[in-house]
Amino acid sequence: MANDTDSGNNPESIIANSDDRMDKSAEALIRDLSGYRTGRATPSLVENIMVDYYGSATPIIQLATITTPDAQTILLQPWDKGSVSDIEKSLSTSELGFNPSNDGNMITIPIPPLTQERRIEMVKVLKKRTEESKVSIRNIRRDGIDSLKKLEKNKEISQDNQKRLQDQLQKVTDTHIGAVDEIFSNKEKDIMQI
Repeated sequence: MANDTDSGNNPESIIANSDDRMDKSAEALIRDLSGYRTGRATPSLVENIMVDYYGSATPIIQLATITTPDAQTILLQPWDKGSVSDIEKSLSTSELGFNPSNDGNMITIPIPPLTQERRIEMVKVLKKRTEESKVSIRNIRRDGIDSLKKLEKNKEISQDNQKRLQDQLQKVTDTHIGAVDEIFSNKEKDIMQI
């Protein structure tokens, strides 16, 4: 299997590929954090929770219609009635602290107002997710640097050029780390706001 960083043998494509992969890592964090609630019911709170559906991990959004009849309730109507208990179990065990109930056809999730303690707990989880995203970005940088060093070793670029490109890759990395920090900071303010 080809390594993502070797998509081109020229240094510019290594930088561009790293930048693109870092963008995807930040986008994944945004999607992940959108599932953390601010006290209001929204479908994004549950749509990416994974359910063991006939042996494969499937996001809830692929298994049910998700509606919010009011600001404190989420309703799920599974297309396959056989999946109701599996969906309910996944909701109960998620780190979001839901207490779902079902009537055999639909699952109701009451969204209680967030306590200060729960907000603090949630921010800790968000910090962990943000750190994981930063580690991913740094790993992408490391892959890019390895590819640049390989080009230098193969005499395809000079040592000076390799150092310049490595500095450029570091700037791209710093930009993405800053963006991830800002994503976290905005979500933290959103959650801590009463």
